[in-house]
Amino acid sequence: MNRDILASIKNEMSTFSKGQKLIANYILNSYDKAAFMTASKLGKTVNVSESTVVRFAAELGYDGYPAMQKALQEMIRNKLTAVQRMEVSNDRIGNHDILPMVMHTDAENIRQTLEEVDRGEFDRAVQAILSARRIYVMGVRSAFALSSFLGFYFNMMFENVTLVHTNSSSELFEQILRIGEGDVIIGISFPRYSKRTVKAMHYAKDRGATVIAITDSEVSPLVEIADHALLAKSDMVSFVDSLVAPLSLVNALIVAVSRQRSEELAGTFGKLEQIWDEYETYEKTED
Repeated sequence: MNRDILASIKNEMSTFSKGQKLIANYILNSYDKAAFMTASKLGKTVNVSESTVVRFAAELGYDGYPAMQKALQEMIRNKLTAVQRMEVSNDRIGNHDILPMVMHTDAENIRQTLEEVDRGEFDRAVQAILSARRIYVMGVRSAFALSSFLGFYFNMMFENVTLVHTNSSSELFEQILRIGEGDVIIGISFPRYSKRTVKAMHYAKDRGATVIAITDSEVSPLVEIADHALLAKSDMVSFVDSLVAPLSLVNALIVAVSRQRSEELAGTFGKLEQIWDEYETYEKTED
């Protein structure tokens, strides 16, 4: 259900019961916190029952509270400042043990990504990469860690890879200046979405390139530009972006592409082993 949930709450305020109005007012005033509360916690916060919260979600037209919560999270994910993220995460973590909470959250993100990823889109993205004249990989800020990882391995597989890396918009467009038909650009961005990445993908699309997006949600601004969209959960635990599920998806993409180029890669790695040995790239273990 893609609509403005806050506008819906305001429009239907007069139809709500007393308890539902308490929920509505809390969401309108503190949607950044409400979006990450369970139905039980939201009910306790405004002094109503959990069942009242569930009925409130149904009143708004959602299949259940999780659907309403997801709509809230998608609406605000790109709006939260770093300070708000810290406030929300501190509220969510509370007195919980941080290590297992973070790791369980990351594991859940991978599980949900595996369940929801579009296998057809994944396979089509692999084929687009394999047939590309040139491959451009870009991600800025925290997403650069993912684009760098992807670019590192693609450079071993292909001779036609450009890892776009710059903090300057003008330099970014200089690096993709000649992109065109037959080329592929892989844009990676998660909330808060990078304007530079979105603009570069628009430019590539206008020039006739195939656009692959690696992002978190159907409402991501990258999805509407992309020919192929690969979605991975990135639920935040703090002001830190959780990139575990996206990295796992990138890893799967690398493996899928490499399987299609196994013969070429065998020769490439044979040469690389000689170079690594000659220049002592790695520590050698004693036999």
